[in-house]
Amino acid sequence: SAQIADLQQKLLDADNGDRAKQRWDSIATILEAKCALKYLLGELVSSKVQESKLQSSLEQSQASCSDVQKMLMEERNHVTELEAEFQNQFLVQEQQHQEKVNPKSWKSQ
Repeated sequence: SAQIADLQQKLLDADNGDRAKQRWDSIATILEAKCALKYLLGELVSSKVQESKLQSSLEQSQASCSDVQKMLMEERNHVTELEAEFQNQFLVQEQQHQEKVNPKSWKSQ
């Protein structure tokens, strides 16, 4: 039944597409042409408004992405600094431990 409903919808869509094409093909008077032109201009304005909204959204997304990339870079730098600090602390502690374990070997060096 889902396939039948899908096929019926496809037929309706195809029929509506054919009807729209027939309407445009059957414009015979100036009044019909004016109405069609008015409709097309309305669609054009609507499309331009939608394009403007999408462009604005894209620019906001790009700015947001740039901010996130900047934050990520700052966090990476911070992690690198922390790793270096940790490594230094580890070496100091290791040296202190070695001095406690082998005090003579460190004094001779």
